[in-house]
Amino acid sequence: MKKLYIIKTGTTFKNILNKLGDFDQWIIDTIANKNLDICVIDIQNNDNLPTPENCLGIIITGSAAMATDELPWSIQIEKWIPTIMKNEVPLLGICYGHQLLAKSMNGVVDYHPNGMEIGTTDITLNQHAKTDQLFHNLPNNFQVHTIHSQTVLTLPKNATLLASNKHDQHHAFKIGKNAWGVQFHPEYNTKVMSAYIEEISKTNNFSHTQLQTLIANVKNTNYSAKVLKNFATHILS
Repeated sequence: MKKLYIIKTGTTFKNILNKLGDFDQWIIDTIANKNLDICVIDIQNNDNLPTPENCLGIIITGSAAMATDELPWSIQIEKWIPTIMKNEVPLLGICYGHQLLAKSMNGVVDYHPNGMEIGTTDITLNQHAKTDQLFHNLPNNFQVHTIHSQTVLTLPKNATLLASNKHDQHHAFKIGKNAWGVQFHPEYNTKVMSAYIEEISKTNNFSHTQLQTLIANVKNTNYSAKVLKNFATHILS
């Protein structure tokens, strides 16, 4: 039986892990679909990447690493993605996974010139999203949770842009029939987003006012979560 594989590209902060869990569990909880056989591949612990014929779908998680560091496990995924693309296996890259998808298909990934994007923010869909499998039933504007310093500066030539905002012009894109990247985190809930703001503030010298404003602006992102649910529906159809 084919499985949905979650390629786990790291682990969250220890404080968050102990209280709220980790990337893979947040994804599973958000999808909340008992019809899926889900397998987690912990790439940093040397788990083997699956072959296309065994994959119903693939989700590549976020990571504390940077795509431009080109760590051995990251390069392994990057070289594996084109095979997945060639076999048209449904793939969803989240944050780091979004960047790796773009990088593997000759897009450009690097630090965002305007710095970090963190917290709950608005994104806007374009006309291509209206007929897209993951975005078609979402409003033109909705809120998402974000935390990233690097971004897709240049999309791959064959990519279709789906969503943007004032900070990041490439918040979501699609390549071919079955591959998507989202810079935002559809798996985060308000507790996770708030915890990330608290953790990041420890090393980024946020003022008290900045911290309090970011925390106060954290909102439920139910429409964002539908992206994951729609991906599950797509791979089961």
